[in-house]
Amino acid sequence: MEEKILFKEESYRIIGACMKVHRGLGLGFLESVYEEALEQEFKNVEIPFERQVKLNIFYEEQKLKKYFIADFVCYNKIVVEIKSVKHVPGAFYSQLNNYLAATRKELGILVNFGTTSLTYKRIINTTHSR
Repeated sequence: MEEKILFKEESYRIIGACMKVHRGLGLGFLESVYEEALEQEFKNVEIPFERQVKLNIFYEEQKLKKYFIADFVCYNKIVVEIKSVKHVPGAFYSQLNNYLAATRKELGILVNFGTTSLTYKRIINTTHSR
C-alpha cells in the first residue's frame, strides 16, 4: 500500500523556493535576510503566504495573552519556520510542533539556511490533526 504524502505539491513548491533563495544568497546571513528574500521568492512563484503570523494559544478553550509568531504560513495550511544555524537543535523541532498544536495545522516545514546545502524537515502534527 502506497503512503500518501501530506500536501506533496505545496511542499515541493515551498522547498523549491527555499532552495532558490539558498543558491542565490549562500549561507552566513541572519534569518531575517533569508525571510525577506523568501518572501520575494514566494511572490515570484505565486505561493500564497502570510509572513510573521501571530498564532494564538488556548488553554481550556480560553485564549491566552501569550502567542507565537510563525515566520510564514503558506497556502493557509503549512507553517514554515526558517533558521540559519550550523546544527539544528531539538528545541527548534519542538517549537514548530508547538506552532502546529496552536494552529491545529497538519504540516510544518523547518528550513535551515545555515549549512552549505539547504536542509529541511517536514513535521506532521499527529496530536491535533483535523
